[in-house]
Amino acid sequence: MLDYQKHETAIVDDGASIGAGSRVWHWVHVCAGASIGERCSLGQNVFVGNKVVIGHNVKIQNNVSVYDNVTLEDDVFCGPSMVFTNVYNPRSAVNRKAEYKDTLVKKGATLGANCTIVCGVTIGEHAFVAAGAVVNRNVPAYALMAGVPARQIGWMSRHGRQLDLPLSGDGEFVCPDTGDRYLLSAGICRVAGESGI
Repeated sequence: MLDYQKHETAIVDDGASIGAGSRVWHWVHVCAGASIGERCSLGQNVFVGNKVVIGHNVKIQNNVSVYDNVTLEDDVFCGPSMVFTNVYNPRSAVNRKAEYKDTLVKKGATLGANCTIVCGVTIGEHAFVAAGAVVNRNVPAYALMAGVPARQIGWMSRHGRQLDLPLSGDGEFVCPDTGDRYLLSAGICRVAGESGI
C-alpha cells in the first residue's frame, strides 16, 4: 500500500522513491531513478526525470518538467509552466547527454510562473524568481530576480515579503510578518542568528 496519494492517470515507474504524504496528480510521470521527499505536491502534467532529487514539502505546479541533474531542496516552490533545462547548447542532431549541467535550487526558493532556469546555476536559499524571468547565472540567497535576462531588483524575506534593503552595501530590516531581522553586509543578506550573525 502506498503512503502517498497517486491519481489513477499518473505513472510512477518502478524504482522511484516518493515520501509519505506526497500527492501525485493527473497525468504526472515520475521516472524510475527519481527521489522525492515527504509532503510534496506534483501538479497536473508534471514530469520528473531519473537523475532528479526533490526534498520535502516541495510544491511543483502544473506543466513543469524537472529534467535530469536538477536538485530541489526542501520547501521549494515551482510555479505553473516554469522551465528547467539541462543542456546549455542543444542540437537535435548532436547527442549531449554526457554534457548535462547540474542545477541546484536551495531551500525555500520560489520560481515564479513561466520563468526559465538555464542549466548549470544555483538558486540561493529563499531567493524569489519573478514570473517570466530567465535566470542564466547564480542567484544569491534572499535575492529577488526579474527580467530577461534576470537581474536582481531587491531582496525577499523567508515569508515572501520584499525587504526594504539596498541592493548592495549594508543595511538592516525587520520583517513585519515574522519579526526576523535581516542583515545586509557586503552584498550578502542573512537572517540574524544564522551563520554566526
